[in-house]
Amino acid sequence: MPVTDPLGGTERDSLAGERRRTVNCMSDGKQVSPGVREEIRAFLATRRARLTPEQAGLTVFGGDRRVKGLRREEVAALAGISVEYYIRLERGDATGVSEAVLDGIHHALQLTDAERAHLSDLLDARRSRRPAPPTARPRLRPPVQRILDSMTTTAAFVFTGCLDIIGANALGRALYEPMYADPGRPVNTARFAFLDPAARTFWRDWDRIADDSAELLRAEAGRTPYDTELTTLIGELSTRSEDFRVRWARHDVRSYATGVKRVHHPVVGDFELAYESTRLADPGQLMIMYTPEPDTPSEDALRMLASWAAPKSRVDQPPPAGDPHATGREPG
Repeated sequence: MPVTDPLGGTERDSLAGERRRTVNCMSDGKQVSPGVREEIRAFLATRRARLTPEQAGLTVFGGDRRVKGLRREEVAALAGISVEYYIRLERGDATGVSEAVLDGIHHALQLTDAERAHLSDLLDARRSRRPAPPTARPRLRPPVQRILDSMTTTAAFVFTGCLDIIGANALGRALYEPMYADPGRPVNTARFAFLDPAARTFWRDWDRIADDSAELLRAEAGRTPYDTELTTLIGELSTRSEDFRVRWARHDVRSYATGVKRVHHPVVGDFELAYESTRLADPGQLMIMYTPEPDTPSEDALRMLASWAAPKSRVDQPPPAGDPHATGREPG
């Protein structure tokens, strides 16, 4: 007898059975991680669950619905595909998923651009069949560090997809002083947000920062599902933080673009900084730049922070060339 899915429709394979599967052998001898299939299932199911028929423009006639959100057949109808194909898609078993089908799912589930990209990433990861070989730890190229250092009135950082900070200028290090107080390197903003009690004071809107961190990591997990460092980080956060586990279970995703961060700095107090982001040529690296609105208390506070950071920056500078004790400076 089919197992009823509380999110709608029926499945012949229960979730418990899906989780018991450790590997799926393909005809060519390659293997697919069951984790990717489960990610596809959970992502699409949670997108269905959040959308009511009324929000989707459907008319409901009488009776209590036993499902939360849209049924599978309703999604299929809205997307212009067969119910059978959508069920296979939600299980992670569908093949030949075209851009037209993705567009239909995008429309039916009212996905954001970040969510559509995440679904596409998950389908690509499933098609790749085999984990990519491990890559070297991301490193910051010297020209990028010089660009960061040239920005003296803007706090600037370079992040990886794991939210590691691998580069920063002097004002950036001063801005994130509480994170740099932890001797562990590289600095990781998600680890700080969820595991360091100081984060709830530093971030004036901690809940939003926590949401953003989990959603950015979820999107990165879709792009690089076999990244061992990312998997280790997610495991650590899931084990040590209930706040992270709750957010991770939502399967929400987002991408960096632009916005405002509200900070309570231990030295200069409160300020708000607008940020812009740009992707670098190096895969997975993103530069984030923070700047205040002109003629505001936040601009005054950032000037104070720059003055406070100047002596520290001079101390951090490497010795002159030729000094027998010269050492390289750690970026970020």
